[in-house]
Amino acid sequence: MGDVRGFMEINRETPSSRPVPERLKDYREIYQEFPLEKYRQQGARCMDCGVPFCQSETGCPLGNLIPDWNDMVFRGRWEDALALLLKTNNFPEFTGRICPAPCEGACVLGINEPSVAIRNIEEIIAEKGFDYGWMDPNPPKDRTGRKIAIVGSGPAGLSAADQLNSVGHGVTVFEKDDRVGGLLMYGIPHFKLDKTVVKRRIKLMESRGVVFKTNSHVGVNVSIEDLRGDFDAVLLCGGSQKPRDLPVEGRELDGIHFAMEFLPLQNKRNEGDRIAPEKSITAQGKNVLILGGGDTGSDCLGTSLRQGAKNVYQFELLPKPPKARAETNPWPQWPAVAKMTSSHEEAQKEITEYCVSTKKFSGKDGKVEKVHAVRVMFGERDPKTGRSPIVEVPGSDFEIDVDLVLLAMGFLHPVHEGMVQQLGVKLDARGNVWTDENKMTSVEGVFAAGDMARGQSLVVWAIAEGREAARGVDSYLMDRVLLPRSQFLK
Repeated sequence: MGDVRGFMEINRETPSSRPVPERLKDYREIYQEFPLEKYRQQGARCMDCGVPFCQSETGCPLGNLIPDWNDMVFRGRWEDALALLLKTNNFPEFTGRICPAPCEGACVLGINEPSVAIRNIEEIIAEKGFDYGWMDPNPPKDRTGRKIAIVGSGPAGLSAADQLNSVGHGVTVFEKDDRVGGLLMYGIPHFKLDKTVVKRRIKLMESRGVVFKTNSHVGVNVSIEDLRGDFDAVLLCGGSQKPRDLPVEGRELDGIHFAMEFLPLQNKRNEGDRIAPEKSITAQGKNVLILGGGDTGSDCLGTSLRQGAKNVYQFELLPKPPKARAETNPWPQWPAVAKMTSSHEEAQKEITEYCVSTKKFSGKDGKVEKVHAVRVMFGERDPKTGRSPIVEVPGSDFEIDVDLVLLAMGFLHPVHEGMVQQLGVKLDARGNVWTDENKMTSVEGVFAAGDMARGQSLVVWAIAEGREAARGVDSYLMDRVLLPRSQFLK
């Protein structure tokens, strides 16, 4: 703890966003540069708690050594800070940008003061590492001769590949899309995560010996049998890609799309791709309705505004979160409170309507024109099920003119058709791929990690899952334990 009075004398400060009118004209990351001295000051706010909840399971699934590298940043020891950070997190340049930072929600200082700006400090440590060349290739000196196939190049697949390659295994990552990165490339908008950051990391991993194969859809144009025959182990990291649908009247009308049909197209445009008119989905000049109030809905909002939507509406079935923690949501749990996302800031008005249920869609000539909805309220919670009955408010029915509807209501489980069914792996009660404590599925030599095994979750959990699966694969192939255990995935 470098500055014993830092948390008392220095206020929380984070990088400022670019002006809204400016950033709505492009897809660049929204934040302005932040002086290095400011990062040092923020590091000084860390209290080096006796029990640092920021690195507990509630705070950081990766177990990041947060107080230690906060202190290194305060002292200007950037290379030491990076070394500590990379012990637990393979990709701090990703988490420093897109993680919702549960570590900050669990920060002890956050009990009665604004928490330490942990996420921003994490990002600058990673960027210093790249700036000064400390993120060098450093490929393994010896190879084991064992070959592993990883299916999916999202954060779980990438972290597993990085870990397995580091101990000398030959790793090949199969990606069904035309670019590597999974949700990092096509699920998250450029204004939250610039794709040069993703491509920089992929290039570094390639220089370390990891092989990437794009347009390789396992179970479709890549045979499961060939994969199992050519590799000593297979690790499934395909994500939770079955979206939650809305089975109401009029769902079949043209103009109603899943969020993940809409968002990747803009990312492709930003990468210079030409989208064929018959495949294009755009909000330009349209009345857009977004169903779902989470991060994906926010991404749809920011993208729609940049595309030049005429109007944007957003419905959320659940009530609006409170401004402060409820009694049932104590520290150090993640604070379920109302927050202003950058996209909602860009809307420059309150845009989300809470406690709204969509009843049906209507249109003409096969195209959606209206949404019909009703306001709802929640009854008393059932102590046995933990659920509250949803009751329609009498006389609250209303309708809105819409041209484009984006379903951003989350994901159910991995896609079962194709690879999962062909392998015949066991599923859990939620439809995810079942694994044992070593992340092996019910099929010998086949492992699974990330959202595919855990269900839809945070990028930090995906990285932690990938690291733990890598440990399981290495132990299975070599009868040894070289890779560290992810302490919260035992």
